[in-house]
Amino acid sequence: MSASLELAKQLIAISSITPDDNGCLGVITARLEALGFCIERLDAGTVSNLWATIGSGDELLVFAGHTDVVPPGALTEWKYPPFAPTEDGGFLYGRGSADMKSSLAAMLTAAERCLPGRELNARLGFLITSDEEGQAIDGTRHAIKQLSARGEQIKYCVVGEPSSSESLGDTIKVGRRGSLSCKMFVKGIKGHVAYPHLARNPIHDALPVLSRIVQTRWDEGNDAFQPTSFQISNIRAGVGANNVIPDLLEVDFNLRFSTELTSAGLIQHIEEELKDEGIEYECQWHISGEPFLTEAQDLIQVVSDSVTEVTGVRPKASTGGGTSDGRFIAPTGAQVVEIGPCNATIHKFNERVRISDIDKLSSIYELILQQLL
Repeated sequence: MSASLELAKQLIAISSITPDDNGCLGVITARLEALGFCIERLDAGTVSNLWATIGSGDELLVFAGHTDVVPPGALTEWKYPPFAPTEDGGFLYGRGSADMKSSLAAMLTAAERCLPGRELNARLGFLITSDEEGQAIDGTRHAIKQLSARGEQIKYCVVGEPSSSESLGDTIKVGRRGSLSCKMFVKGIKGHVAYPHLARNPIHDALPVLSRIVQTRWDEGNDAFQPTSFQISNIRAGVGANNVIPDLLEVDFNLRFSTELTSAGLIQHIEEELKDEGIEYECQWHISGEPFLTEAQDLIQVVSDSVTEVTGVRPKASTGGGTSDGRFIAPTGAQVVEIGPCNATIHKFNERVRISDIDKLSSIYELILQQLL
């Protein structure tokens, strides 16, 4: 068994459901300390954050990732227990195998092969949190605030999120769309459906403006981003009886937006639509992150060359998919690129990663280290 596979199994066996690290960082810390890293904890609340550095010089390369995983769901739906890493048919099964404990293992073993006996021309850091899958408030967001306040400047950041689609390295992420969510309440007056003149139906009030917002063409996207999307995810109203006009409508929606727009501009546009409709409403907005894009080619070139050398594949640069903790790191001025295993089974039952990809991914990380350190 390779060192990368062995470590991946060790981490997957730890039930670290967000935001409970449950000892993963202890395993990682011991390996980094053995290499001579300076270890620091930047914990906040119930969230565990590790900051580890080695080397000297002005340039700082950071490997970033997370130990937390989403809940496994119904255990009967799993082929093997989610926290009992199991090899079958060339795959390693287990919650977190793809997202993203195999990446963490590959990063660590790459450092273990690359660093001993070498004189570094730059610094290497590991920034690992247990709060990426959850609220993402006390994790990387908090750690970056602490590091920035004392003058740490990350030049390059490699995030181990599962970026690949069909085969390892076919896609790298060079940016991400912004994410803006809202819980909207529309107020009405409760009454009997037979006497609508004595009530006010918040569903009827909201439907016209919601329809206009759904049909809005927000932008055309650009060379790096697809057009902005708006999706309603939940609508709740009523008391369960078919003869009662409700007094409250609750709507959850989300926008994934490109660099053509800002969260402030989107909020202003939607609230103006609601005011123009004359309805009584309240909006609770949550900005998960603004869009970011790595335009400088330094890190993109190094990562792409490393992927090609190991896999023979030239990766496609993408900004698609969800969000990642790169959204907290990029605003500091860092170049951010995500490279990790295939994402086809992440957050699903029977999450798995191709076993051979774990060692290949570690080799990619090692080449990145060799070129940048």
